[in-house]
Amino acid sequence: MKIPSLPARALTAARSAAKPSSATPSGPSPVQGASVLVTGGASGMGELYVRRAAAEGARSIAIWDVNLEAATALAAELSSERTTVRAFGVDVSSPEAIVSAAQETRAATGSPDILVNNAGIVRGSLFWEHDPARDIEATMRINTLAPMWITREFLPDMLADTAREKRILNVASAAGTLPNPRMSVYAASKWAVIGWSESLRLELGREGHSHIRVTTFCPSYVSTGMFDGARGPLLTPIMTPEAAVDAAWEGMLRGTPLVTKPWTVKLSMSLRGTLPTAAWDVVAGRVFQVYSSMDQFQGRAGR
Repeated sequence: MKIPSLPARALTAARSAAKPSSATPSGPSPVQGASVLVTGGASGMGELYVRRAAAEGARSIAIWDVNLEAATALAAELSSERTTVRAFGVDVSSPEAIVSAAQETRAATGSPDILVNNAGIVRGSLFWEHDPARDIEATMRINTLAPMWITREFLPDMLADTAREKRILNVASAAGTLPNPRMSVYAASKWAVIGWSESLRLELGREGHSHIRVTTFCPSYVSTGMFDGARGPLLTPIMTPEAAVDAAWEGMLRGTPLVTKPWTVKLSMSLRGTLPTAAWDVVAGRVFQVYSSMDQFQGRAGR
């Protein structure tokens, strides 16, 4: 089974379907009048996060993406009298590039009130087939270290500004909750993101920084093209980008600590934590077919 790539018409439909979210339980939406930064924001789920921010009244949006041309086109489309949208060509695998882009972003759109750490890559192969630099290091830099570097860059500004609520949305993966063949490095990168993100949330709470809320999003396979060829496990449908972004975005607005989608992700986490390892391997491998879900993985064309 091949997961279809996100076609242009799907993005067009998402643009017209973007609706402002309802207010959070504590008051108006944190997006209204906010400065928003989305990494990997020029396409796929990242683009949908950018569109949601524009639709919900963000004051400014910074799009960070390695594809500057696509980011620039999106910024030009969404810029309005109400919302300033700027594009930045950023290789988030480079800490130097992050520091430079952060300075440019502060000057152009201000320090973000809402940070969406969305950028990511996947290499679906046996561990010993991973190239140490191109696959292992690149995956860990982009998926794990970049969210840490970027958050560390802007967090002091968020801590100092208590005038409005702040949000950090870290996009992890269900792969970070379960081991899976042909996903060893990707799973490791997302496992680390979950641990870091949750620890950061607890630290902020214990130190009294209640105006900053951290949400970790753990979706199963999403049909953006990134996981072309992967097969959804039993009872786990392939999610559309729109459904995934809706879940993550609403969770972020509410400050929900951990958002998992679909429901089978939480079920699998519970079973793996309860069953002996040998029993879980049978359930995951033979019943839910999690362990064979990446056997036909192809990935996005040209990557």
